[in-house]
Amino acid sequence: MGVEPAGRLWTRDFVLAIVTNLFISMVYYLLMVSMALYAVERFRASDSAAGFASSSFILGAVVSRLFSGKLMEVVGRKRLLIVSLGLYTLLSYLYIPSGSLELLLALRLLHGMAFGAGSTALAAGVQGLIPPARRSEGTGYFGVSTTLSTAVGPFLAVLLSAGGNYDGIFWFCTISSIAALAVGLLVRLPERRPAAVEIPAPEDPAAPGPVPPVHKRRRLGLTSFVDPDALPISLVTLLGGFAYSGIVAFLTSYTREEGLDSAGAVFFLVYAVAVLVSRLFAGRLQDRRGDNMVMYPLLLVFAAGLALLAVEPSPVTIVLAAVGTGLGFGGLMPAVQAIAVKAVPEARIGLATSTFFVMLDVGVGFGPVLLGVFLPLTGFAGMYAVLCALVVLTIGVYLLVHGRKPVSRRPGAATAVGDAGAGISG
Repeated sequence: MGVEPAGRLWTRDFVLAIVTNLFISMVYYLLMVSMALYAVERFRASDSAAGFASSSFILGAVVSRLFSGKLMEVVGRKRLLIVSLGLYTLLSYLYIPSGSLELLLALRLLHGMAFGAGSTALAAGVQGLIPPARRSEGTGYFGVSTTLSTAVGPFLAVLLSAGGNYDGIFWFCTISSIAALAVGLLVRLPERRPAAVEIPAPEDPAAPGPVPPVHKRRRLGLTSFVDPDALPISLVTLLGGFAYSGIVAFLTSYTREEGLDSAGAVFFLVYAVAVLVSRLFAGRLQDRRGDNMVMYPLLLVFAAGLALLAVEPSPVTIVLAAVGTGLGFGGLMPAVQAIAVKAVPEARIGLATSTFFVMLDVGVGFGPVLLGVFLPLTGFAGMYAVLCALVVLTIGVYLLVHGRKPVSRRPGAATAVGDAGAGISG
């Protein structure tokens, strides 16, 4: 089954991929927001065990993403997506009969692995659906579905778990997973044949003609799991995700400590709107004006938003911080992903996508653990000041790994490199 011509962005398959990602992400955010409290109320889990009930999902996602790039070469993007979504659906339902904390933790780990493999396969396939000249713009539009989930998911989690009835969350997640599987079955993703290394065969004097070369698959090694060309720019993802984790994990506690509970609730609504605005326009600007034209402003705005959280909090500063972090971090992630994809040949888009998401998951997933260790020493305001400084430092990291390259200043200059390689099959 072929895919639609690559000249148009808004194709049938691109829209279906966005819808599939919306349902996948909805399950992720519903459970991430509610899981720690569920573990405490249902199984009387300790604080550390409750935290692990939440973060073990991300641990599973990181593990599966390390292998997803190679798996896509072996079984194909579409097959990996469908198998992963089938498991995603089953595991979403199994939360209901799960009767012990140990089973819950195992379930979270496996659920994260299904999420990591499925979302990576879908994201890699989408890059093949986006026209090369509109890579950044298309990646931003695709990310809008995740943005909607960050706003709707937490709201539904609070609504469905009212009165301690978490089964409503799990049934909603099961239905959303079924919807993701149903729509995913309709998506036609471009497949890439795995790259092979040609080894000239030894000459045979008795042979009537030239001996054809032997095609040898690449051996397993570090480059089978992490793309070396996508790794440098993915360091920006790691640092940005680490800074963002301080918002996800601690903002609610910070605003509650300051007596600004309502402002904390408004923060995430404003943040989601700012992310949506950023992703609608930053990608198009990146395609037309080059990477540096968006990366430096996005990092500066992100740092400014964190700086506002470090000053004396008030409803006004909280809302302005939501605008800054939403515009900055919201536009930053698809921009970096587009750079990572354009840095590799077409045959390695899957591995580059996996590398990007691994670094993002490590930053977002394990950032709260490290920040929590130092939080008693810094306090919330001090922590956000440190994270602001980290994002400023990230500007220098970006300059070193990509910003000085001529390709970063020329729109579309990397597409010839990023789209060389194996052709579309299937």
